[in-house]
Amino acid sequence: MKTVKTTPFPPPSLVTAQEFGQAVRAARTATGMPLTQAAMVVGVASQTLQDIETGTGTVALRTALKVAHELGVSFFVTPSRQKSIVARAIQSTLSTSPSDLSINDSRD
Repeated sequence: MKTVKTTPFPPPSLVTAQEFGQAVRAARTATGMPLTQAAMVVGVASQTLQDIETGTGTVALRTALKVAHELGVSFFVTPSRQKSIVARAIQSTLSTSPSDLSINDSRD
């Protein structure tokens, strides 16, 4: 069986398709699932997942967000002018104990 190499998550402020893909790949590799298995689990073609992870191709936004969600990647939006404030708040929160982090989202 092929070993899956863990990939680090990108900074929390995603700007490019490649950064989005890096977040998806990091989530997938954290589970230890090979690309083909993860694609099967989330219900997309292996090529689609590869396109998402590399930030290439023309994958529909709906599909990319579904794959990210299924692999455990969460996103939220903030106005660009508040990006640095939010980034500092996230960094401050991440430096606390993981048990202190709780976000209630009724959509889960």
